[in-house]
Amino acid sequence: MSDNPETGHRLNPRSPREAIQPEPAPPPPGRSRHVRNPVVMLLNLVMTILVVGIVIGGAFLYWGKLQFDEPGPLTQDKTIIVPQGATLDSITGSLERQGVISEGWVFSTGVRIYKNAAKLKAGEYLFKARSSMQDVMNTMVEGKAILHGVTIPEGFTSEQVVARLNANDILIGDLTAIPPEGSLLPDTYKFNRGTTRQQVLDRMKNAHDRALDEIWNRRADDLPIETPEELVILASIVEKETGRADERSRVAGVFINRLKRGMRLESDPTILYGLHGGSAWQESRTILRSELNKPNAYNTYQINGLPPGPIANPGRAAMEAVANPSRTDEIFFVADGTGGHQFSSTLEQHNRNVARWREVEKKRREEAEKAAAEKAAEDAAGEATDGTGNGEAPAAN
Repeated sequence: MSDNPETGHRLNPRSPREAIQPEPAPPPPGRSRHVRNPVVMLLNLVMTILVVGIVIGGAFLYWGKLQFDEPGPLTQDKTIIVPQGATLDSITGSLERQGVISEGWVFSTGVRIYKNAAKLKAGEYLFKARSSMQDVMNTMVEGKAILHGVTIPEGFTSEQVVARLNANDILIGDLTAIPPEGSLLPDTYKFNRGTTRQQVLDRMKNAHDRALDEIWNRRADDLPIETPEELVILASIVEKETGRADERSRVAGVFINRLKRGMRLESDPTILYGLHGGSAWQESRTILRSELNKPNAYNTYQINGLPPGPIANPGRAAMEAVANPSRTDEIFFVADGTGGHQFSSTLEQHNRNVARWREVEKKRREEAEKAAAEKAAEDAAGEATDGTGNGEAPAAN
């Protein structure tokens, strides 16, 4: 029997031998016309390229991430200054030149991928040894710059404050104007390299305003003080009268009691400020009797009540002492020779305390004169020898 023309299968075998022969396999299907289409072929090529590109790109990113996170080349801690207005490229170049990072393009690419290119802050940074590029980026984004400090002691005049800020060689920009007396809060102020002196001065002014507002709102009810400005004036006097923290409230209590009784404050520092202004305490001064009676708008031996303005910049503790002074009946105090004061409620007690202080002063003066005489004698003996210790005068040339 013949083969089926469509399938190629035999319908009726011609012999038993033919019957057991395997049937021929069907021919392969014809190639689709779509496969041969140029568009399809182009798409296949593009897809292949994309897949390969993704694989290569992923491997590249993985390698870059490893580079970005691995320990850096620094063998020891290093300080780097990033100036204001520096671009990512200039920062990268500086870090690479100074050995903080090894591959600048990896760093800049990583910063851009993290979208931190515009977040790197200027300042002075301390990078630890072996800091990774990730560590370097995070430090600059968070602005963890080295902090410097300037300390303004309590009781500094505004003139002294400006002089100290101008003497600081890390701050920039000179100060010429002197702020009003009593308008600044003494403290230690931290700042980054590149901070201006005016910025620190502004911080001191703002800190003073905040502290004064807070303290004024917590003041005692029966104070003979009508305004925050008067509180600052009296606090500045307290600040210059005692440097001991345990005495501030007590000294403030004495002055409050005197104001309530209509007594003059009779504070020596007010005389000095009236005579010398903001430079009153830039050197050691002694009040002469002629100066005690000299006309002086700040001299509280001559005027009633408070002077016309502060005589220094008081600290927070002095202002708090005036706002909530000790509750005593004391109206006098005098130095006791140990850095503190003797307080008294009557003139009789005060006179005894003054007499003891005079004895202390007399003893100190005698000791100083004795020491000066001994030193002068030693100097004279030294000049009379030739430096060999044999007591012979040097030979004349």
